[in-house]
Amino acid sequence: MKLAYEMPIEVLGPHSYQVLEDMPYFSPRYQKTVLVKAGFRSDGATGATDIITRGWIFHDWFTDDTDQKPRWFPLLGKWTDGTRPTRWESSSVLYDCLLEDGYWIRAWPWRIGTWAWGQLWGKR
Repeated sequence: MKLAYEMPIEVLGPHSYQVLEDMPYFSPRYQKTVLVKAGFRSDGATGATDIITRGWIFHDWFTDDTDQKPRWFPLLGKWTDGTRPTRWESSSVLYDCLLEDGYWIRAWPWRIGTWAWGQLWGKR
């Protein structure tokens, strides 16, 4: 699938990605912005097949449970206004990105799956 934008992501290996440039996303649903900083690492779709979408980057930023400490990324796990999203908000941002990126069929089950079972994978 070809996206209407370039993703500044480097593939480090299977289920391993690093953000090369700051990646902002404005959520029309919540009227808030998330800004993933360059250097952040994501494992993509935890427990599922990775697809080309920025949704996992934003979802992982909100739910990070790796060794990426807030001292490196002060807003890790937060909107740019400093508030922490709920699990539902995190899953909804993933859902909205999937819809925008053309993954209509995957959007709803992945929204529900990340919200309902995210705790099983150690995510907030």
